[in-house]
Amino acid sequence: MSDPHAQMQSWLLPRAVTSALIAMALVYLRGWICLRRAFPTLIADWRLGAFVSGLVFVWTAVASPIATLDHRSLTIHMVKHLLLMTVAAPLILVSVPAFPSVCGLPKLFVRSYRPLASLPAKCLEGCLRTPVLCWLAGTAAVIGWHLPRVFQLGMRSRGIHVLEDVSFLVAGLLFWFPIVQSSPSAPSAARWSLALYLFLATLPCDILSGFLVFCNRLVYPFYQSTPHLFGLPPLEDQECAGALMWVWITFAYLIPAIAITVQLLSPSNTQPQRPVQEQHKTIVRSKDGAEAEVT
Repeated sequence: MSDPHAQMQSWLLPRAVTSALIAMALVYLRGWICLRRAFPTLIADWRLGAFVSGLVFVWTAVASPIATLDHRSLTIHMVKHLLLMTVAAPLILVSVPAFPSVCGLPKLFVRSYRPLASLPAKCLEGCLRTPVLCWLAGTAAVIGWHLPRVFQLGMRSRGIHVLEDVSFLVAGLLFWFPIVQSSPSAPSAARWSLALYLFLATLPCDILSGFLVFCNRLVYPFYQSTPHLFGLPPLEDQECAGALMWVWITFAYLIPAIAITVQLLSPSNTQPQRPVQEQHKTIVRSKDGAEAEVT
């Protein structure tokens, strides 16, 4: 690839990503406003903030000036992946993005295409109902993209590098979906399985990060020939990246696992639960007379 062509791609990609993220934010905002006007108490204000914050973290990891430094530092490269998987992905999920985004799309597009009824949407729904697949997706992305040959390929090819970033975000959305969508009123066995789900997810990451810290050799020769960022030799940069991943993942995964465990062990959860049919239900009435039932 010629240098002018490479420079053109490096100039266009951040702007394309930025434009796409702004468009997503505007669509969500339009849908959120429509829902708030129809049902003022149906969707909370903080969900809009969560969605926008998630997109900001995606932009930081993929299209900001910081993102261009990952070719000079494995630590920066690791920060990008951690932002996509453990910060941006859960923030986007807690904003319940599907319904407001569909409401924010032009009506002509929704009527002709029906996004939530398409075959890809149904296939995705099937995957999301299987926590094992979600766990495997997150683990495969972390381990697969850090295999030396795959990593080297991603660093030397612009297209593969973009695919890598996208896969980390998608894997993060899949991984966190069972956690974010779990209900406090779910059976105790299901809640315990989520705590185990998070604990087991730390193990592959701990193995990888421990290897990067203690192997005493440069795992990714790509950084041997690049200018050193912050004056760190490549081996020290690798150790720093491994330590960062070790600590970050420990907090990101174990804190929710501990919170779920504490909630399950609290006295209120040891009392018998009322049948679902007898749980309190609230009727939300819109300004034009429409009603929505919230359990």
